[in-house]
Amino acid sequence: MTSTRRDFLRSAALLAGAAPLAAACSTTDPAKERSGGGTLARAKQQGYIQVGFANESPYGYTDTSGKLTGEAPELARVVFKELGIPDVKGVQLDFGGLIGGLQARRFDVIAAGMFVTPERCAQVAFADPDYIATTGFMVPKGNPKGIQRFEDAAKKNVKLGVLTGAVEGDYATKLGVKKDNIKTFADQPSAYEGLKAGRIDAIALTRISLVDTLKKHAGAPYEVTPSFIPQIGGKPQYGAGAFAFRKADSDLLSAFNGKLAELKQSGRLLGIIQPFGFGKAELPGAHTAAELCKG
Repeated sequence: MTSTRRDFLRSAALLAGAAPLAAACSTTDPAKERSGGGTLARAKQQGYIQVGFANESPYGYTDTSGKLTGEAPELARVVFKELGIPDVKGVQLDFGGLIGGLQARRFDVIAAGMFVTPERCAQVAFADPDYIATTGFMVPKGNPKGIQRFEDAAKKNVKLGVLTGAVEGDYATKLGVKKDNIKTFADQPSAYEGLKAGRIDAIALTRISLVDTLKKHAGAPYEVTPSFIPQIGGKPQYGAGAFAFRKADSDLLSAFNGKLAELKQSGRLLGIIQPFGFGKAELPGAHTAAELCKG
């Protein structure tokens, strides 16, 4: 559900092994693009822009017909079309390889619901957030271990499943969950299978992602706990998702932010993301990338 939003880069080997859905982008003027100002013009000229995604529902994924869809890709289609770029093509990587893929110029934008964190801000330039997501747990029905927050998982020696590179793993560690009790999974389906097999007691992820996963398993003996915002060192950890750009692409970032602001002000943003389970509670409000990058 994811996040979507993950904190750490994977190894170069993982990046090399990832399978793209579209060919890596070519540059019209590499020197110009390195200094900024070339990517937006190139995308307009070629009629498409390539985005990186992690096949994580509902943020960015391919549906059963093979179409790239989800909250971020559909928002990307609207924004870039209004910027004069009619088509959006996807390059799929493991979530942990997205920042490396962006920097390696395999695509021009990360469209995967990635959370804005100070660590990531050192690597990429974020647009202002397009949603806010809260955290939840998927647990057996009745929540027998009474898990409501990460502190509960720490006290009760819960085996917690998280996605590789996810912020939830970092939250869990900082809030007292033993590292040996944190099990990582590559994606949502494998985490669900880990819960089903009894390898873990709960999955920690954005609540909207967990609800989406549970919908795919009607009648399963699990439930999703009420949402919450983790507090670390007295600071709320807002799960603010946003598009990410190379730092040199300031013109592309500025143009994107301008259109995103228009969508927020007009109320159109909600209509674009609502089909993927996002409601008024998930609208980003006045949060900005600059604020979130400070931590």
